[in-house]
Amino acid sequence: MIINTRYERVHLARGSTDLRKSIDGLAVIVKECFNLDPFSPCLFVFCNRKRDKLKILQWEHNGVWLHYRRLERSTFQWPSAEDQAPMDISPRQLRWLLDGLPIDQKQAHRVLFRCARHGYRL
Repeated sequence: MIINTRYERVHLARGSTDLRKSIDGLAVIVKECFNLDPFSPCLFVFCNRKRDKLKILQWEHNGVWLHYRRLERSTFQWPSAEDQAPMDISPRQLRWLLDGLPIDQKQAHRVLFRCARHGYRL
């Protein structure tokens, strides 16, 4: 599952993707269109045109996971295809997206980082 695994980055494919593609087809998009390595410890997230389905491609140890999510009554707040480059988002933004929220939450609490000398900082 996504929750229990480690990954370094989340790459979001802007616009829509033909989700009839399986693992191999999505891996080709990652490699050829995005110039990224589909075997890297990252998540690659794709959404269909109607924005009610998404697939997440994930390499783990010795195989590829293909996560699939379908919404019954709503749509994902998916970014438009302003350019063909994938959009890097944080794991926190991915959780928002999967919960049906926009990835740019204006009212979310800012992330704090612990600094041993001065306490917390932004």
